[in-house]
Amino acid sequence: MSESLSAIPSGVRYYFGSEAHLRRAIEQAAMTIFKAWSYEEITPPTVDYYSLFERGMGSVEAQDAFRFTDTDGKLLALRPDVTSGIARAAATLMAKRERPLRFSYAAPVFRLRAESHAEWRRESTQIGCELIGRHGCAADMEVLAIAVEILSFLGLDGSYTITINDLEIFNGIVGSLGLDATAQEELRELVDTHNARDLELFLASYTSAEECASFAQLVQLSGRSEVFENARRVITNQRSAAALGRLETLWTVVDSVGLSAQFEVDLGDVSRLDYYTGLLFKIYVAGVGTRVGSGGRYDQLTANFGKAEPAVGFVLDLDALAEAMRANESITRLGEVAERTAALIMDEDPKVLFREALRKRERGDKVLISPQREVMP
Repeated sequence: MSESLSAIPSGVRYYFGSEAHLRRAIEQAAMTIFKAWSYEEITPPTVDYYSLFERGMGSVEAQDAFRFTDTDGKLLALRPDVTSGIARAAATLMAKRERPLRFSYAAPVFRLRAESHAEWRRESTQIGCELIGRHGCAADMEVLAIAVEILSFLGLDGSYTITINDLEIFNGIVGSLGLDATAQEELRELVDTHNARDLELFLASYTSAEECASFAQLVQLSGRSEVFENARRVITNQRSAAALGRLETLWTVVDSVGLSAQFEVDLGDVSRLDYYTGLLFKIYVAGVGTRVGSGGRYDQLTANFGKAEPAVGFVLDLDALAEAMRANESITRLGEVAERTAALIMDEDPKVLFREALRKRERGDKVLISPQREVMP
């Protein structure tokens, strides 16, 4: 049965007028800030081999891609993730370019199923940057500083929070327990849902009751500088302790530049994406039901396409950012053009009409062309 011509699939939509203008203005503002931090714009292919995303995102996450078969029988996909494609380009097309590589982008991504009930969009636009070939606290802080500048420029100061964690804290505990891949994924899900009771029951067959309780306590720790002292009382393995130390070093830098009020430590944040290896962060804005951005370190991703090298980056969700600005009544220079009244220019003579229109545009005025015969009876 054919669909009505006015119907569109669930999870996609049109944007009109001031809403479309706001989205474009957010994108342009972010790209201008990326450029000011010396990030080169990159536009990856919208259609690519499905195997790219299996290698990049992991087979579980890649299954949410729209897939179809090419004329030669190979499996293709609409891009569900930008970072995988950039990592491949860095490892292959740009293998001989001087490091570090700094890339920025604004690109649509497509998911067959929504990530959650709140994140209902099958098509969304990701705005992000990637810093490849640089490790350490300075690189991590660079991308965090860029995210902060964008959020501040959009007028969201005082309403956003960036939560940070290091995935190696979780990985160190998993390693000490000797969990296989299936058990690791089940543990990750329990940590992600903050289900302390079920978490302790799950761990009971792997370690002592005391250690079960300690781990359940650890992954529920969140806050600011006090988290580190509390976590050190619980962590016993060297791998997790080293990761906690790196996270604390990053926190001291955040605090030293006066940004700690906008940041929190969340030791229960564990990513579902296979490629993250260290720092993880998520961005939330008051009044919005889901996160507006996320990022982290992925030092092994390029190894799937060539040589491993350190990398860190983040993405902002354009739809969520626009919603955040409306929810917080953010007033910035982004709204000025949309609110400006157009100068109505009327004349039957096209030469007169467009001389006047171009004169006003040179002054920066908004214009509306309307020949007299179209508006006069």
